[in-house]
Amino acid sequence: MARLRFSYGTMGSGKSTLALQIHHNLSSRNLNGLLCSQLDRADGKVSSALGVSADAVEVGPRLDLYELALAMAERHGSLDYVVCDEAQFYTAAQVGQLARIVDELGADVFAFGLLTSFQGELFEGTKRLLEMADESAEIQVEARCWCGGRATHNARLVDGDQVYDGELFLVDDPDDHQVTYELRCRRHWLAGDSGGAKRVTAHAAVVEG
Repeated sequence: MARLRFSYGTMGSGKSTLALQIHHNLSSRNLNGLLCSQLDRADGKVSSALGVSADAVEVGPRLDLYELALAMAERHGSLDYVVCDEAQFYTAAQVGQLARIVDELGADVFAFGLLTSFQGELFEGTKRLLEMADESAEIQVEARCWCGGRATHNARLVDGDQVYDGELFLVDDPDDHQVTYELRCRRHWLAGDSGGAKRVTAHAAVVEG
């Protein structure tokens, strides 16, 4: 029986790597599927920080995922699976479309994404996935804060200082500030504490939370 599965974790927890692995395993068995992403570090691909990547459908906010899946099924005679990376960026309506793919087309859907934004709040797509998924699970590759504790939050740094306000989707800073992201435990995310050092752990053209 087809299911909608949502796997979530912080930056660096291996979400994209797992998405690529599932896509590879299923496609190598000659199953028909779709690999989707949105605002990935490499346009039109799902890419892992380990350097592995694969071509993917770029999901914009107006794309109807159900219609895309239906067209794929009609073209190839079947649709067995859909793998969605960066699913935190999906709209609530698009998550509903993923549920339709499972219920009406009988295809398994594997969605991967962040739980919360740099503001410490659930993304729209994440919230709806938690509400709609048949299975939700945290990825068990634990990323670490600078203090060595378990990282639970993604901090946005502007010129090395943590910020809590700003655009959720940031595509290049208009004032040419350096925007980076860093993993923090809850305590140090709340305190805005970088441990006395301005660490740069991730450059991003777009927000990853």
